[in-house]
Amino acid sequence: MKIISWNVNGVRAVQSKGFAETLALLDADCILLQETKAQADQIDKALEGIDGYRIYSNCAERKGYSGVTILSRKEPLQVISDIGIVEHDQEGRVIVAEFEKFFLLDVYVPNSGEALARLDYRQTWDREFLAYCQQLQKKKPLIACGDFNVAHQEIDIARPKPNYNKSAGYTQVEIDGFSGFLDAGLVDTFRYFHPDTVAYSWWSYRAGARAKNIGWRIDYVLTSEALVGKVKQAFILPEIHGSDHCPVGIEIDL
Repeated sequence: MKIISWNVNGVRAVQSKGFAETLALLDADCILLQETKAQADQIDKALEGIDGYRIYSNCAERKGYSGVTILSRKEPLQVISDIGIVEHDQEGRVIVAEFEKFFLLDVYVPNSGEALARLDYRQTWDREFLAYCQQLQKKKPLIACGDFNVAHQEIDIARPKPNYNKSAGYTQVEIDGFSGFLDAGLVDTFRYFHPDTVAYSWWSYRAGARAKNIGWRIDYVLTSEALVGKVKQAFILPEIHGSDHCPVGIEIDL
């Protein structure tokens, strides 16, 4: 089973950049999109002509903002939107597909914002979203994919020192928040397979950052420890363009 996660930074924007052809090339069983920036009917329209997938979306109340979508070749047992906390559930950040042997979760974690204006909120989110993931893990193993909006270690960011505790996505609060997921028994699959590999999944649009590979690794596929032995490979695909993020993913025997 091939699972791909990709922050597309607007599903309607990426539609005009060869998105259908890219998805055909990726040939994944499940494709998890973040930051769709559209309502469900707009997403369905943008994905017209992409055959073979069932489409499930969770959209923000605010139009043109946030949003997550799962495309799956296999029909899930059920699809669950949100985590059951009103404060978080207005922004369309979580959707879960339940399959026979595992939960597949798609998340777009809140950015702490300019001048770290949402850092306190982000801390609350991390704590309560982790509790939700732990609830799911009690029922069956979990694969959690998405834009976690944090570079976890120095190796995950091109310029750690000037960004540390100054830039959203690389504060100790956010680093500790992400560590909480690993402490709770989730495994960062890319780092598990590639402990010393420098690879990024997001680049600023400013100053030619992508061409210079001045990036951050903020997109992850996490799995419950029970599934790690079934993961055949974990990868990042920087050659795939269309967004300021690139796809990440795993191949797993399930």
